[in-house]
Amino acid sequence: MEFENRSIVSVNQFDLAGLDTLFDLARRMKPVAARKARSKILDGYILGNLFFEPSTRTRMSFASAFMRLGGQVNSTTGTVNSSLAKGETLADTITMIQSYCDVIVMRHHQLGAARDAAAYSSVPVINAGDGSGEHPTQALQDLFTIIEERPGRGVNGVTIALVGDLKFGRCVPSLVILLCLHAGVRFLFVAPPELQIPDPILRSVRDQGFEAIRTSDLDSALKEADVVYWTRIQDERIDDRDVLAAVRGKYVLTRAKLESCCRKDVVILHPLPRIDELHTDVDSLPNAAYFRQAANSILIRMALLLLVLGKETDFDKSLVPEM
Repeated sequence: MEFENRSIVSVNQFDLAGLDTLFDLARRMKPVAARKARSKILDGYILGNLFFEPSTRTRMSFASAFMRLGGQVNSTTGTVNSSLAKGETLADTITMIQSYCDVIVMRHHQLGAARDAAAYSSVPVINAGDGSGEHPTQALQDLFTIIEERPGRGVNGVTIALVGDLKFGRCVPSLVILLCLHAGVRFLFVAPPELQIPDPILRSVRDQGFEAIRTSDLDSALKEADVVYWTRIQDERIDDRDVLAAVRGKYVLTRAKLESCCRKDVVILHPLPRIDELHTDVDSLPNAAYFRQAANSILIRMALLLLVLGKETDFDKSLVPEM
């Protein structure tokens, strides 16, 4: 997989070799992320951070990743704070922004907006979420976390329970695509009927030869799972208030539930933010990997930014130990 000067709009662009390249480089980012070393490898480079939908973790982690490597960040947040509010087209916005920066990170409410932006841009565009479509860098950090949390075991043969809003969230579809690059993965899609995994995704998984089960039986799924990926209800994407009321609080993970149903070495993930579906009494358990998962975003995004800018080969010699 070639990275340099490439836009990253979908996880479908990745193969196993590309994942290995990214994850190996991400591990080399750990001293910088932990403030044990400094790098100015992106000195003189500018990131255009365009977030037309609300974000805290993704927006700030991309900015932090770029600045930790010595770069500068220009940001805009919300459509109302941009010329899109005046009626400017996305094409015109990107055509102008590309002249201000060396790489663009964009979140947009419209499905397919990242692919469109990449077509308009002469600099790489990284998709930070496009409506109900994809969230590639979230899925990359999720997969990386599964590997890091299961040393010596990896992903092949893992049973993963994906729980919650599997219909409207963009994290699960992207993660499923990456998991399908590995052998013997078992998928347990756990949700009420109103929020179950869409038929096309289920068919795609099964057509590739994977076992994929739809179920509403949370306890049974938890007992089988090596990894549990919990997601919040996507209130902002559900127009039917009756549906929202019916599914609210349907699946909640507490310490008692985990200890009664899950294996002792189960890995608990959540893309965050959480609302009421993941109790804080889980946080102190060693199984709770979601804050480590969030911290891994810096590693993945630093590595990806270096790769698309063609700077990865110079990284090691750019390191200066912190005194």
